[in-house]
Amino acid sequence: MTKIILRDIQKSDCQVINQAFQAQGWNKSVAQYMQYFAYQESGERDIILAELDGFFAGYLTIKWKSDYEPFQEKGIPEIVDFNVLQRFQRMGIGTKLMDEAERRIKKVSDFAGLGFGVTQDYGAAQILYFHRNYQPDGRGLIRNSKSIQLGENITIGHDIVFCLIKKL
Repeated sequence: MTKIILRDIQKSDCQVINQAFQAQGWNKSVAQYMQYFAYQESGERDIILAELDGFFAGYLTIKWKSDYEPFQEKGIPEIVDFNVLQRFQRMGIGTKLMDEAERRIKKVSDFAGLGFGVTQDYGAAQILYFHRNYQPDGRGLIRNSKSIQLGENITIGHDIVFCLIKKL
């Protein structure tokens, strides 16, 4: 029987997370996770890790004060950088992480927000968000927390997102 454990990041997790993502070909630095640990220590973010049978499986972060102005103005926390290792996808880990994030956010806000990438790489997350009743916030595509204007030329990359909101 598999057991999913959710917990906050610890400093000792940073190297483990880096190695797990490198093993699947994703370049995520140890420094990124050390910064996440510092954000958690300062209260700027919650970083929730998932383990399956004792192995790191994924994480997400809750940014309590979003950079995205429409969320910031309404005090809506933002779920940021949500990742489940490919070998652990479709096992309920993402759902458990989202459940926990929404539970924590509900303590301070009636709404949760998030932005997701628009390429196929984000397909599994896109489907999960819509199944969880997240709805478009009505501002179209966003780059660096600002709406993209009609006629503007853009290059699609990880910085282009579509923002969603959910009433909790």
